Amino acid sequence: MTNQVLAGAVQEPTGGVAGWAIDLMERLGPAGAGLAVALENLFPPLPSEVILPLAGFAAARGDLGLVAAILFTTLGSVVGALALYGVGAALGRDRTRALAAKLPLVKLRDVDKAEDWFARHGAKAVLIGRLVPVVRSLISIPAGVERMPVALFLPLTAVGSLVWNSLLILAGYQLGERWHVVESSVGVFQKVVIAAAVAAVGWFVVAKLRARRSDSEKVQ
Repeated sequence: MTNQVLAGAVQEPTGGVAGWAIDLMERLGPAGAGLAVALENLFPPLPSEVILPLAGFAAARGDLGLVAAILFTTLGSVVGALALYGVGAALGRDRTRALAAKLPLVKLRDVDKAEDWFARHGAKAVLIGRLVPVVRSLISIPAGVERMPVALFLPLTAVGSLVWNSLLILAGYQLGERWHVVESSVGVFQKVVIAAAVAAVGWFVVAKLRARRSDSEKVQ
C-alpha cells in the first residue's frame, strides 16, 4: 500500500496529548516531532509511547519523512536529556529534589527510582534507562548530579534514544491508523528491547575483557 493510499485511509487523532502532538508535526514537520519529544524528556508525564507512534503515523500519511522523523526525535531526546543533565549538575541532588517536588505531575519517587538506577548501573543506566518508563527521562538528572562526563553521556543518550525512538516510530508507521496499539503493547515490547540491550552490553563487556586478557598474554 502506498503512502498516498494510506494517507486517505487513516484518520487524524484529535484532543489530548495525541492531538497536541500531531498538531505540532503538521505545523513544524519533523522539527515538531523533535520538539514534542524534547518536551517529553523535560516533562515525563508526556508519554513517548503516544508521541513516537504518532510520528510514525504522520510519516505513513506522508506528512513527515520517516528517516527525518527518527533523526529529529532522537535530536529532541538528546536536547531534552542534556537540559535535565544541566539541571542536575547546576543544582545538585537536594535542590533538584526540592524543585521536582514543586513540579506538577512529577513524583519524587520517580526521581528516586532514576537515582537508584544510576547508582546500581552507572554508565549503562543512561543507555538502558532510555528503554524504561519515566526513568527514560529522569535518568539524566543523577547523571548530571554525579557529573558524568558529557563526552560519555551524550553518545549513550543518543544510542539509547535512537533505538527506542526508531522502534516506536517504525511500529506506528506500519500500523497507520492503529498506531494506538503500540501504547497498549509497549510493556511487553519494552521488556524485549531491554533484554536485547542488556545482552548487547554484556556481549560488549565480555569482548573487552577477552581483548584485554589476550593483550596481557601477548605481553607475557
